Parts: sequence; structure tokens; C-alpha cells
Amino acid sequence: MKYNKLISQIFEQVRDSASLGENASYIPELLKVPSNKLGVYITTLNSEAYGHGDFNEKFSIQSISKVFSVTLAYKLIGEKLWQRLGVEPSGSAFNSLVQLEKDKGIPRNPFINAGAIVISDVLLSHLKNPKDDFLSFIKSLSNNNEINYSPTISASEKSVGYRNIALCNFIKSFGNIKNDPEKVLDFYFDICSLEFSCKQLSEQFYFLANNGKTLNDKQIITKSQSKRINALMQTCGLYDESGEFAFKVGLAGKSGVGGGIVAIHPNKYVISVWSPKLNSKGNSFKGLMFLEKFTTATEQSLF
Repeated sequence: MKYNKLISQIFEQVRDSASLGENASYIPELLKVPSNKLGVYITTLNSEAYGHGDFNEKFSIQSISKVFSVTLAYKLIGEKLWQRLGVEPSGSAFNSLVQLEKDKGIPRNPFINAGAIVISDVLLSHLKNPKDDFLSFIKSLSNNNEINYSPTISASEKSVGYRNIALCNFIKSFGNIKNDPEKVLDFYFDICSLEFSCKQLSEQFYFLANNGKTLNDKQIITKSQSKRINALMQTCGLYDESGEFAFKVGLAGKSGVGGGIVAIHPNKYVISVWSPKLNSKGNSFKGLMFLEKFTTATEQSLF
């Protein structure tokens, strides 16, 4: 299938439609992003690549970065990782503390904040120079040396990160955080501050559409591990809207409150969308609209 004309048509429809969302308000820097931005980029396993709109402009990927951190942790310690956190949808807000009490400090999955904080702790324990080593790992996924943390976004998050501080210390009280909570949180906030364009994201996530192998034919994780991370994205990747995303879009996906969404059809393509205005669940309003129209028009989805 040739995607360029179709993506262009859907892009125009979505761009001209009304947006009922608003920028993330609890991170001051994200409020400054122009809310009319819209970009999309697709990378296929048949060597096709198309972009429309603001696809080359970098934005804060926020929780999308959790896919990279869980991938590296899974690569480093294998199945032992799942002793520290679960693989079930949470059914609660991404920053909720409620389930941690019942589950004795074991987060439901790696994509809610509690789970990503535990992943940050795992990486701190297994990387010699955590921030540099993590950045090197991400760069290796597409040989993109432009990728970096954003000091401005990280500082903005740290200035208002009281809920995440509470999460980390609460998990620590159950013994599921091994390192100093301040160091864990500092690393976590930096991970969330990573900036990518739609084009870069689409290329970065190629390995999850290609059984763990990058655009440059480098095997990052095993085929089985790739399958499981895609499964987690399918069931848990869009906070407590993951079920609706599976119902309407039918792809493995991960969103972030910066307005980005990456969606994967294994063995076919990776598509990334960015539009800063979010719905009430914290997902990009127009990003979801675009992806639903796209899979409906192509009749290509996992279901």
C-alpha cells in the first residue's frame, strides 16, 4: 500500500477539524508549546517514509520514553524484571497512588509513572554511568546523535513533581526501590524530558516493528522480547484509555503528555503523530483522531 496520498488526505481533515483538548497544564514548559502544531511521519518495513506538517520539529516525548527505558531494563536483566512490576492495565490514572497500597509497592505495569520509576531504579543499579549509558542506548537505535535530554523540561518537571516524589518514596517504603529516591527521581525526570521529532520517533521505534532489529539491521532485543513490549504497548500504552485505543485504532501504541503518540503495526510500519492538545485522559486529541482515521482507511490493524 502507498501511504503518502492517504496520509496527506487524512492530515488535511484532522488539521482543519476542531480540537476540544488543551495543552498539559501541570508541567509549566508544556503550556508554552503552540497548540496548533500537527505532525505525522510513517516508516515502513518496505523502505517507504513519508512526513506531513510539523514532522521535523522536536517536542517533549514524556511518557513515550518509558518504552526505551523498559526495553533497556528488559535487555539487561531479562525475565527477572517482572518480579519488580506487573504487566496488567492499571485502570487508574497514570500518576495514581491508590493501587500501590493494595499491591504492596509493585506497580501494575512499566508505563504508569510508578512502574517507570521502578524501571529507573533498575537502570541505576545496572548502568555504570546511567544518564550517559541510557542516552547511548537510545542513540544506538537509529544512529541519531542529536538526541538529548532537555534541561529546561526536566527542571520544569522537577519544580512541580510532588506526586512523583510521593510515588517513589511510597514504593521505597515497600522495599521496591533500591537506590536513593532523589537519584532515582532525578534520572526519571531526565528520561521524561527527551525531545524527538515525529520523524526521529518513527525511526527509533522501527526495531519494535521489525522483531527487535533496527533500521541499521542491529538486533537490540530478541523477537520474543519485542513481542512482549508490543503487547504491553497494546494493553497499557495509552494510560487508562488503552482499551479504547485498541478498540478504535487497533495498534500497539504509546502516548505522552507532550502530545505525541507512536503506533506500531508489527512487520508493516511505525507511525508517529504529534499534536499538543490533550483529551481528559492525557492523550493527544488530534493524534487519536488521525490514527483512528488512518487504520479505518487502510483496513490494517492488529484486529
